[in-house]
Amino acid sequence: MNEKLHVLVVEDNAVLATQLLDFLQAKGLVTDYAATGQLAQLLMQQQQFDLMILDLTLPDLDGLVLCRQFKQSAYNPPVLMLTARDSLQDKISGFEVGTDDYLTKPFALEEVYFRVLALCRRHRLHQSPTLLLGDLTIDRAARQASRCGVPLNLSATDFSLLQLLAEAYPHAVSKRQLNAKLWGDDAPESDAVRSHIYTLRNALDKPFASALLKTVHGIGFRLELPDAGH
Repeated sequence: MNEKLHVLVVEDNAVLATQLLDFLQAKGLVTDYAATGQLAQLLMQQQQFDLMILDLTLPDLDGLVLCRQFKQSAYNPPVLMLTARDSLQDKISGFEVGTDDYLTKPFALEEVYFRVLALCRRHRLHQSPTLLLGDLTIDRAARQASRCGVPLNLSATDFSLLQLLAEAYPHAVSKRQLNAKLWGDDAPESDAVRSHIYTLRNALDKPFASALLKTVHGIGFRLELPDAGH
């Protein structure tokens, strides 16, 4: 996988959550954490995650409800339930609301990590290899893009940046999200995102009649099709 995986951990047990977060971060994953269902909902609105690790027993919201909401998002990311609810009916209820995997407590952290990798790999394999947005074509497999049939000369990072923006369409992606997805904890000290936005804009928009890449002040960047309005 070319970009850093961004995982949302939803777990109200602070000790267990810290163990999970530390372990996944040590493996190179980017993580966010929510101890409540409401915070998880807020993060889901603000960011795009590759996977959610979800405890079912939360202080304010049943994890089954949260899973259903997460799976109804446009990009439909995988969900791994980690829970003490270990009856057959509990597992059936989890799969009925759309969970992709179910692991009961106690569990080994290494197993969680490998299940996360497997779920994300499977999710990406099931994505269409070609993404079409107006006159923009993105070939995920070949890591090439074209506009109006004209190949775009993009660096590997610029292509990853364009793909992230296209997959988030029509929503904006913040600089923080882009930094996390492209570099994780290894982000360059300089304003690398803005530099790559500049080179991407030169390749994506400058040779053509209309601009696709928009700056959303105070938020980040997004793609906007000429006939899509605001």
